[in-house]
Amino acid sequence: MTKKRIYSLIAILIVIGIYAYEHFLKENESLEIIEKGEVVKIDTNEYFLPTSTTNQIVHHEGYSLSYSETHEQAEWVAYELKKAHLSKSNFKRPYFEIDKSVKTGAAHWRNYKKSGYDRGHLCPAGDRKYSQEAHDETFLTSNISPQEHQFNSGIWNSLEQKVRYWAHKYDGVFVVTGGVLKGNMKTIGEEKVSVPNQFYKILIDNNAGQTKMIAFLMPHENSNQSLYKFVVSVDEIEVLTGINFFSELEDSIENRLEASSSYKDWSFN
Repeated sequence: MTKKRIYSLIAILIVIGIYAYEHFLKENESLEIIEKGEVVKIDTNEYFLPTSTTNQIVHHEGYSLSYSETHEQAEWVAYELKKAHLSKSNFKRPYFEIDKSVKTGAAHWRNYKKSGYDRGHLCPAGDRKYSQEAHDETFLTSNISPQEHQFNSGIWNSLEQKVRYWAHKYDGVFVVTGGVLKGNMKTIGEEKVSVPNQFYKILIDNNAGQTKMIAFLMPHENSNQSLYKFVVSVDEIEVLTGINFFSELEDSIENRLEASSSYKDWSFN
């Protein structure tokens, strides 16, 4: 073998080695994200993370989620929306991408193509406009659920706007949201992504020294009713979903707040 061929072979081996090492680092990074489980992050209030019925919690920079492989979407997405997070920045809308941090494999965005359903954000892009990175990661497929367009752009959008109003008024709220992944549901795409019949959103405010909570449960259809008509107790959503939402609260406070369907402490003006 000539020296020229030897050098060429060495160069090829070096390139292969560099590629393999970079791939190894990326894989380890994804595994690290997954294996962190319920480890508390510094910059978000994970004290309020719900339990996971799937044992697959993934933390991103701007939100956390519990992924259901059975239904190819998150059973819940949780994040803190601070007053400081609210921004009028107008970032360019990116393409949807598969969430590589989901160890069982997140659904492909093609499942939604020509399905008749929107790629409905669970953590809205509008809640993560404080940075390009936070905004863009809301377009991961682990953060979407099939939603009828009129529902997504109608009553559900109204609720998302109201959440931003409360985040501003109360100097931040913690949000948990998702579809109710129970019962007889339609599916879309080759991966059979479930279409929830109901969606929920739960808010907790712990900023003024007095914890308050409010929960919404909405049929998957647009409505002209006022938002307060959809207020239910957290207990009701726990029964429907099998998720324990605020187990870290002191039992007496948790039991009292989760049993209540009152909205008197929340301004609907």
